[in-house]
Amino acid sequence: MPNLGPTELIIIGVVLVLLFGATRLPQTAKGLGQALKIFKKEIRDEDKPQADAPPQPIDQTANAASANGTGQAAAQPVEDSERTTR
Repeated sequence: MPNLGPTELIIIGVVLVLLFGATRLPQTAKGLGQALKIFKKEIRDEDKPQADAPPQPIDQTANAASANGTGQAAAQPVEDSERTTR
């Protein structure tokens, strides 16, 4: 990849000003900076272990399949809250 010299950077700057306008460019740069800041924060937060995270729900169908020994999930009863009456 070729190096960008001062002439190429000036041309890129002029093209950006022509495309976005002089007033819109600082707003765009500010938005990009905020987006990068949020992205970095989320990456750092993802690396930390979350002690107060709720436990993951257990897959009932996988447990039933291994419990009955057939490898197939047993039929689950439908709860009252899932039934719809019309």
